[in-house]
Amino acid sequence: MQLKSIPNGVIAWCPPSAAQLTVDSFTVEHWQANDAVVGQSKGRYTTWFVQTGAEHQQQQWVLRHYWRGGLMEKFSRDAYFYTGLARTRAYAELALLELLYQEGFAVPNPIAAKIERFGFWYRADIIIERVAGAKDLVAHLTNQPLTEAQWHALGQTIAKFHLRGVYHADLNAKNILISGDSFSLIDFDRGEIKSPQKQWQQANLQRLLRSFNKEQTKQPTLPFTTENWQQLIQGYQTLNPIGL
Repeated sequence: MQLKSIPNGVIAWCPPSAAQLTVDSFTVEHWQANDAVVGQSKGRYTTWFVQTGAEHQQQQWVLRHYWRGGLMEKFSRDAYFYTGLARTRAYAELALLELLYQEGFAVPNPIAAKIERFGFWYRADIIIERVAGAKDLVAHLTNQPLTEAQWHALGQTIAKFHLRGVYHADLNAKNILISGDSFSLIDFDRGEIKSPQKQWQQANLQRLLRSFNKEQTKQPTLPFTTENWQQLIQGYQTLNPIGL
């Protein structure tokens, strides 16, 4: 990972193509001025999809600002206490993604992060490559169900991460992307590498199950059943029986 200084902070980047990024590159206004915003994803806050590169080398990137949640949001929407660069949310996520991507895991290609300090605090943004042709799992299920083989493959995908010791702090149905019969995990904010242990792996899976059930309360016709969950678990167990 490469670093360059900016006023009151740093930009960290992974591929050489990101070396020319500036502070402005981490604002949606920069991309809007260049007519390069191609979409957005709205959750609690907006994530932006932008087009970059020459015509024969075009990529779509995802631009995301780090926002506070929970009780701390009442005191500050996006300021975090600075305890060192490696402990910032953006740098830690970028570093984890770079490691996993280089090891061949199904994660987005990490591009860059900006960490900007002010006093004892910092704000941060991250850019990752958009997974081509992928939809989040809830959006996919809204239109069509998964096959038994796909549920099985999803379970195996999660098991591969768990066997590596990858803890995903927010494993939910919207943080899983599907493209064809392949699955990717996204949003590794607060993720980390842990010693593979049954306790946190089970908790991770239970979090995912709760998210499926929550989405189904919003969309009662969402094609997710107890049988589907068992198909996922069966796929998981083929690679990681110890995690259950």
